[in-house]
Amino acid sequence: MLLIYCGNLYSEGAIAKNNQTKELPINCLSTPELVNLAGRWANEYYDLNPELKINVVSTNHINAAAFHDAGAISGFISGDQINDPDIEPMWKITVGREVIVPVTNSKNPFLNEIFRQGISPEKFASVFENPEKRVWGSFLSEGKDVPVNLYIINDESVITAVKKFLKLDRLPGDGINLISEEEMIAALQNDACAVGFCKMASIIGPDKQSLVENIKLLPIDKNGNGKIDYMEKIYDDPGVFARGVWIGKYPKALYTDIYYISAGQPANEAEIAFLKWILTDGQQFLLVNGFSDLVYSERQSKLDKFNAINIVPPSNQIYSFPTLAVIILTAILILSLIISVIVYYRRNKGIPIPAAKAVSPVVFNENSVIIPKGLYFDKTHTWAFMEKNGMVRIGIDDFIQHVTGPVTRIELRNPGERIKKGDIVLSIIQKGKQLNIYAPVSGTIKEQNKVLLSNSSIINSSPYSEGWVYMIEPANWLREIQFLDMAEKYKNWLLNEFSRLKDFLATSLKVNRAEYDHVVLQDGGALKDSILEDLGPEVWEDFQTNFLDKYK
Repeated sequence: MLLIYCGNLYSEGAIAKNNQTKELPINCLSTPELVNLAGRWANEYYDLNPELKINVVSTNHINAAAFHDAGAISGFISGDQINDPDIEPMWKITVGREVIVPVTNSKNPFLNEIFRQGISPEKFASVFENPEKRVWGSFLSEGKDVPVNLYIINDESVITAVKKFLKLDRLPGDGINLISEEEMIAALQNDACAVGFCKMASIIGPDKQSLVENIKLLPIDKNGNGKIDYMEKIYDDPGVFARGVWIGKYPKALYTDIYYISAGQPANEAEIAFLKWILTDGQQFLLVNGFSDLVYSERQSKLDKFNAINIVPPSNQIYSFPTLAVIILTAILILSLIISVIVYYRRNKGIPIPAAKAVSPVVFNENSVIIPKGLYFDKTHTWAFMEKNGMVRIGIDDFIQHVTGPVTRIELRNPGERIKKGDIVLSIIQKGKQLNIYAPVSGTIKEQNKVLLSNSSIINSSPYSEGWVYMIEPANWLREIQFLDMAEKYKNWLLNEFSRLKDFLATSLKVNRAEYDHVVLQDGGALKDSILEDLGPEVWEDFQTNFLDKYK
């Protein structure tokens, strides 16, 4: 359980005085477990911003009285204390993570079978708890008499996480080696049949993209069905693993989030700048202090929270009536000009695509999806239409916008970029969760629909007209349209997509969270519109794999 507390970040008077004197510090309290990380962040940020000194003070216990005595209203916290009644209602954001992992030697003779079936938490517990079962035959159908040597890093947070994962009140005293981080890595590198638990940060290689030599992550059969399902395949690559932890594919008992918390949504410029630095350049200091950094897409989703914050500095300026009248008149003239431009554009730049607009049905089925005639459709849920001048306009289909619900942001590629059929051509994002969409045809992007950058919701209301995405100069149009479908054929194909979607939701929600059932089904079992809107990132990841990546 860790807690750091940062004070006075909200005090505009203190910040102003600090900018003038370059001496007023921000006081941070930290429990001993996190004091090195807090101190490193404070020192590094001070080196970059010497006008904002941060003092870190270690303390064994922090409560409401300590908050009051420090005059502070924001801080960092991790562990179960996030559920404390005094902490739970506060604004919070994840800034790092401590991840505990089971590992073995990369030359383990049973590695192929291990990665086929995985090891369930129950099997781990049985082997750790019973000395007579400490053979590989307790894990697998092979290696009945081959002993398993067990190691755990002698660190309180690691031991606590392992006990929680194994559901044991205490670890057995015999046969489990509690050793240092360096000793454990050396032991596993020299023992092909060993199993250990350690921090993920301790086994990341110097390149930060791979594990240290001769060490391999052990795959966990999270749902206990005796095999590693597609949703559990996260253990081959550290980057894929980190993303899997984020989206909920890894046992919660083995990782702890580190949060930044405050009494309310941050609004002070100095505080927001500090948090943005922690989520970007400051991430590099997590690893050297034994913690895991956030994957890029997770950091971006956190940064999106700040992009929506409007910082309004206080103002005491009072305008005279003539000045105010001029301001209002200017605003009216600008608004009139904008409206005139829009009207002109719509009259003279009409889109020669069937003007079908999406609707929001009560239920979501094959009759809900609009499929205009005259368009070519790809099985990655995109469409293409050749204009009279030979350019090809592309976008997403009505099915995908009904699945995601309201799109909050879109990431586009730039004009001039060359794309091939099957390349990621855009990402649609909803509250930090995203789907990558693939190009239906090859060519060079000549124009992007810039309206989407400021009004991404138009892709929901009008995916085939105003919500188009790119204008492309095609490279292999005549050849590639042979692999695309026209309206009637595409409609028939979507019938199978709806069937697969119901099966996918039944399987994915059962494995992930049963409480999701009520947000995807109407009475009678009919699918709701915007079915992914209220589901977690782990379900979005599975949808990406099963409905978009499959056909790229």
